[in-house]
Amino acid sequence: MFNALDWIIVGFYCVGIISLATYVSRKKLGAERSAEDYFLAGRSLPWWAIGASLIAANISAEQIIGMSGQGFVVGMAIAVWELTAAIALIVMAKYFLPLFLEKKIYTMPQFLEQRFDKRVSLVLSFFWLTVYIFVNLTAVLWLGSIAINTLTGLSLINGMILLAILSLAYSLSGGLKAVAMTDIVQVVLLIFGGLAVSYIALTKIGNGYIGNGFMEVFEQMPEKFDMILSPDNPSYSNLPGIWILIGAGVWIGHFAYWGFNQYITQRALGAKSLKEAQKGVMFAAYLKLLMPLVIVLPGICAAVLFPVLEKTDQAYPTMMIELLPNGLLGLTFAALIAAIVSSLASMTNSISTIFTMDICRSFSKNEISQSNLIYIGRSAVVISMLIALIVAKPILGNSDEIFQYIQNFTGLFTPGILVIFLVALFWKKATTLSVLIAAILSVLMSIVIQAIFPEFPYIHRMGAVFFASGFGCFITSYLQGYRDQEKAIDLSGINFSTSKAFNANTLIIVSVLTLIYVTLG
Repeated sequence: MFNALDWIIVGFYCVGIISLATYVSRKKLGAERSAEDYFLAGRSLPWWAIGASLIAANISAEQIIGMSGQGFVVGMAIAVWELTAAIALIVMAKYFLPLFLEKKIYTMPQFLEQRFDKRVSLVLSFFWLTVYIFVNLTAVLWLGSIAINTLTGLSLINGMILLAILSLAYSLSGGLKAVAMTDIVQVVLLIFGGLAVSYIALTKIGNGYIGNGFMEVFEQMPEKFDMILSPDNPSYSNLPGIWILIGAGVWIGHFAYWGFNQYITQRALGAKSLKEAQKGVMFAAYLKLLMPLVIVLPGICAAVLFPVLEKTDQAYPTMMIELLPNGLLGLTFAALIAAIVSSLASMTNSISTIFTMDICRSFSKNEISQSNLIYIGRSAVVISMLIALIVAKPILGNSDEIFQYIQNFTGLFTPGILVIFLVALFWKKATTLSVLIAAILSVLMSIVIQAIFPEFPYIHRMGAVFFASGFGCFITSYLQGYRDQEKAIDLSGINFSTSKAFNANTLIIVSVLTLIYVTLG
């Protein structure tokens, strides 16, 4: 269990990360901070900060705790979400970023307002605020508190309060710049901590030799290394065999998340240039290839060492407390805290950006000053965190597999969101009414299919709903005259070409993924 040394290490981390955030977010003497400085880091982020921040925003308790828990149950097949995300990131960098950076937008809803009107922007704004607060924030807080409780004995409520305070301590003052720069430290700790857990577990299983540990795990549980599940696997409904790779559902989820998700794309929107943003996204794609060893492998090792757990989401915390020596336990715990607070900060920063720049400015009759915009944004951060603290236990307290819960819930809306953005970007005939119809169809059809066919794999459901929503969008536009819209985007002036280095790295990543699935599939 935790001792004084571990608490000292955690204390140094907390003080250090807050100090770093304060330092990088300081403003020049006599200078007034603008909304662009606060929400987009003054559009000055370098590639390494963008890449690290993308991973830090994505990998949190829902991945570390939740995906390790899925590794315990399913095995390496769950890593498909991490591995294929590398492809989605590349597509986002090549085809989506050039358009968003050309428009110099703050938020995804702002882009939709430019392309359609305020109705579309506000619908998506309220949707994202709902999901970020009642799904993402609550999940990260709750899973993080479970880990803290398992490791330290601190109550779940106090654990959530601790995480909230630490996140607010550095995100409130500095905005995106503070979040992105501290994310570099967070990612280093995250990767080191996860690899340390995997290494020690494998050496224990292999009697001091990591290679023997791999072989022993594979011999005891070869099914945990199946990348493509067979129909008789109990988890087939969540990961339906080869369809998890070639089906539309997984790619719909990826493109919607990595391409049009505010707290993800906001990092790239803060880049100093398009080339810098693309380099950062490519860096994140490489880090994604490493993630199965960091967040899935510990769960598989836990299935060998601790085959009986009260809840699958206890796999990662149990490994830490049972295997790691004091000192390293504190450092790895700090890594877990780092991942959690960075994601909390990323989500609250995006909540504040959407609420301030899309909702408040839309309803305000007068121009809001730069200082008031920042004040509103900071207030939104605090209020959203308080709401998440209140509702986390009632919503998630009885759920065993929270990662799967998140996937299923967001799957209700994701197909419609992807339809809206794709037609906004690439189809000049899409109308305001047509994309609103697509959004409505996405929600209604998802609920109906889930109610009537509960065993129907949710990624198949997303595929069916996506095409149905797209067809509804097409029919509506056709009935409205089927003509180019005045606000349609002119793609002729957008440069989609990428550097030789970008293209070469794309080939490397695709080759690595192919090798993994051919070897283990």
